[in-house]
Amino acid sequence: MNFKDKVKELIDSVLSENPTLFLIDLSISNDNAVRIVIDGDQGVGIDDCIAISRAVEHNLDREEVDFSIEVTSFGATEPFQLERQYRKNIGRNVEVKTTDGKKHEGLLKNVEGGNITLETETREPKPVGKGKITMKKEHLFALNDIKETKVIIKF
Repeated sequence: MNFKDKVKELIDSVLSENPTLFLIDLSISNDNAVRIVIDGDQGVGIDDCIAISRAVEHNLDREEVDFSIEVTSFGATEPFQLERQYRKNIGRNVEVKTTDGKKHEGLLKNVEGGNITLETETREPKPVGKGKITMKKEHLFALNDIKETKVIIKF
């Protein structure tokens, strides 16, 4: 078993003990710098990162392979990589970039069957009289047609 497979097996073992956490990325550089990115259905705490770091570090032999390890949580401004991240963020405002280059902003309402439902608001002319009204519309996007989705953070 190669080094990356050993690391992945150790991570999977720790994550099986806490099913609310999931692996986003595992990378190992040429100089054996291990970088693990995790996310969680209820977020990720420092204790979660420490537990994964220790589980990997304490079960590998440094005399066999010299390595460094970094465990981080998924960044709030990073684009989603897994369908599970969409489910986690239902009810939040997101920006969706589709493969045709269009941007859509709205409330993530649902994730089901490889699709997401996005509720958008637009200002449209009143059917009768002057002025505009705010209209809410739901749009269905296939995950395969989405290039990138990020949470919109407002302060």
